[in-house]
Amino acid sequence: MKGHIRTSTAVLLFTIALLVGALFVAVGQRRVPVFIDTAHAAAVDQGPLTSFAPVVKRAMPAVVNISSSKVVKAQQIPRGMFDDPMFRQFFGGRIPEMQQPKSQRETSLGSGVIVSSDGYIITNNHVVDGASDVKVEFSNKEKYSAKIVGTDKYTDVAVLKIDKTGLPTLPFADSGKVQVGDVVLAIGEPFGLGGTVTMGIVSAKSRSLGGQIERFEDFIQTDAAINHGNSGGALIDTHGELVGINTAILSGDGGGSEGIGFAIPANLARNVMDGILKNGKVTHGFMGIVPQELTPDMAKQFNMTDGHGVLIAQVSPETPASKAGLKVGDVITAINGNPVDDVNNFRLTVAGFASNTTVHLKVVREGKTMDVPVTLAEVTEGNLRPGGPSVVPGEGEKGALKGVSVQALTPEIREQLQLPDDTKGGVVITDLEDDSPAAAVGLQSGDVILQVNHRTVSTVAEFNSAVKQGASKDSTLLLVKRGAGTNFVVVPNK
Repeated sequence: MKGHIRTSTAVLLFTIALLVGALFVAVGQRRVPVFIDTAHAAAVDQGPLTSFAPVVKRAMPAVVNISSSKVVKAQQIPRGMFDDPMFRQFFGGRIPEMQQPKSQRETSLGSGVIVSSDGYIITNNHVVDGASDVKVEFSNKEKYSAKIVGTDKYTDVAVLKIDKTGLPTLPFADSGKVQVGDVVLAIGEPFGLGGTVTMGIVSAKSRSLGGQIERFEDFIQTDAAINHGNSGGALIDTHGELVGINTAILSGDGGGSEGIGFAIPANLARNVMDGILKNGKVTHGFMGIVPQELTPDMAKQFNMTDGHGVLIAQVSPETPASKAGLKVGDVITAINGNPVDDVNNFRLTVAGFASNTTVHLKVVREGKTMDVPVTLAEVTEGNLRPGGPSVVPGEGEKGALKGVSVQALTPEIREQLQLPDDTKGGVVITDLEDDSPAAAVGLQSGDVILQVNHRTVSTVAEFNSAVKQGASKDSTLLLVKRGAGTNFVVVPNK
């Protein structure tokens, strides 16, 4: 009996050991669950995706090659100069027969995306800008003449039309739902090689390059290789839907792709296209202010505890902003009820409205919140003109701000600095020490200081008094004019 019990016990222990061992093996071999966002991945139940060939096969026919050309007139040699006896003596008193330079034809290559089966194509404005002749070529080498329906240089979008129906198209995706890390494919015609596909991910969203490429920038950044000739081509998702129009690359000294490309979001391109097709052109709203980021240091100076909003650094005269009563130092926290946090997004929001649209701004002024309606004008080249250069005006005297020399702004200095006629008062920085806090935050000789700690200054004495009055604080707030623009600047006092 005891032997039977010992045997049963041994069997039981052996069984338990097997179960425990199996459990450890199961744990050791357990697969880590992978999260798959079904909104961004198709047919996940069919196994891992090993090829994008089906997606590319559907999308490729809707991406075309675009070639444009224009005649550039060469500058004519003026004949009047040879009427001068000083010149004629070298030609025996006769006027020489000069061969005038010939006009030249410039060509441009790019890509385009067919977005409607009856022949409408989206591309970049810079691909067809000023062109007198535009050709669209398909992958089967068929060529068609294209008409430029409309362009928008501020977003770099152009719409073309060819006389052909039944065309393959790319459907628009909602680019607002694109996420950093999404897989994307770039399709275009680089270097005229024909349809080419590259793969990457979305590296960043809402990327702005400070207006270096176009006035209103809200780029999707990707590492999918984009090269010369890809401009106007398609950036698609793994469903084969259009998420962006490839526009530019960040290139090194060699001029090639560095793995940083930029695409216009599909939503923006579609809105521009809709405006062009509906009205023949697209207009962008203009307010007439210079908005500035509300940094934590700046928010503290304006008693904005949550640091939410954008700061008005300049209000141009005779603009919608000035007519609505907006002032320098106001903080805009919302537009039409939507919170405002970023300067670039604020600019894009305003530009997204058509001219003559009335928008409602939530504005904080000296601690009080108010609603300010503003009826927008239209963006033009004139109201986007940049300011002039700053130059060193001459000798000044050391002011109360550490390392900064200033002098009063005279009419002569105003003319020398090419400042607008409405520039009144202020002191100009004549010199500043390289290791000074003012230099560290970017102030330069030629900058004009209009305000110190919210106080307007017109003389060196007023400047020094305002600086000394706020010396006990951590920093000094300056309103600075450089050329035609103004900005608030916070200078540490220590």
